[in-house]
Amino acid sequence: MSHIFFSLTLVLYGCATITYLAYLSRTTPTLATWANRLVMAGFAAHSLATIHRFSSAGHLPITNMHESLSFFGLAIVGTFILFERRYRVAILGSFIIPLALLFVIASSAFPTAIRDLNPALRSGWLWVHTIMAFIAYATFTIAFGAAVIYLIQQHFLKKKRLGALFQKLPSLNTLDDINYRCLTVGFPLLTVAIITGAIWAEKAWGTYWSWDPKETWSLITWFIFAALLHGRMTTGWRGRRAALLSIAGFLIMLFTFIGVNLWLPGLHSYK
Repeated sequence: MSHIFFSLTLVLYGCATITYLAYLSRTTPTLATWANRLVMAGFAAHSLATIHRFSSAGHLPITNMHESLSFFGLAIVGTFILFERRYRVAILGSFIIPLALLFVIASSAFPTAIRDLNPALRSGWLWVHTIMAFIAYATFTIAFGAAVIYLIQQHFLKKKRLGALFQKLPSLNTLDDINYRCLTVGFPLLTVAIITGAIWAEKAWGTYWSWDPKETWSLITWFIFAALLHGRMTTGWRGRRAALLSIAGFLIMLFTFIGVNLWLPGLHSYK
């Protein structure tokens, strides 16, 4: 049953992506409405697929690359829905939903069989640590999308090319505010994820910190976003600088999440 819901998720996210990309080139509000409906339907199907897999596996489905990439896509779409409702920025979906679709498609490239849970993962900390991390990563993805749109909007303003796409894009202040909100939500959650991960590591392996590649790159990611938050709160970093740092932080976060698992074997490696 979960594979049926998963296939339906791919179809709905794919249709939503096409509709959102079409919205970039046409000014029809109906396209945004239909894209939003497709995203909501896709999110519902994706949630059902995740719930069914959870029921079948007996544990939170984030213990291999297939499950983690799929869950990440789910977290991105859920977070996008919340931000879209808050800011009414439909154009953000043209940049975020294609990303979520890519992660879900990538998840299908990995083995989908349900495996026995590694003994180290049989802990209640799995819920707290991983859910906090996934929500943090999802908010940083939204910040990335807002940062990309910010740079595009700024380019239009500098070149004085105020065409149809410019009219659809939110103001620079709105985009900067979305970026900041994502940071103030995501950074505390990432901090909690790292702290709970350290506590979990001590219970599972007898040490709070072992400089495992995943731990090291998680700390690097944390420092990037800590520097960005500190800069915004103390020295007034805004605009282009904040956007560029958000993009850099997102890329490092992706390497921490995906690259480390694939290329840097360690205690946290899983495929």
